[in-house]
Amino acid sequence: MATPNFPESEALEVLRHAEKHFTQSTLAQDIGYSVGKVNYILKALIGKGFIKAERFAKSENKKGYMYLLTKEGIKHKLYLTEKFVQIKKREYDELQEELERLQREVDEK
Repeated sequence: MATPNFPESEALEVLRHAEKHFTQSTLAQDIGYSVGKVNYILKALIGKGFIKAERFAKSENKKGYMYLLTKEGIKHKLYLTEKFVQIKKREYDELQEELERLQREVDEK
């Protein structure tokens, strides 16, 4: 389920925050990406069927969209979240081992 041409962590950020925003500009500000990067990622996620974009028909803001995760999008978000947590757990374990090793070195000296 890899997302092409950009890191999975970036896809996860967009999937996590897309439904809270109505413009790419506010989404970009929220997650700290450029609008161009958000546009690129959103287009890819929409193309893969993970996000559905619906324009507000009666809105004054013609650039406003409602970004909705599809069933496949929710599954992909779950997959990426689980993968991210596994990576962070592994990093935590490595840091904990290093901390214990350093503490042993200090105790020995």
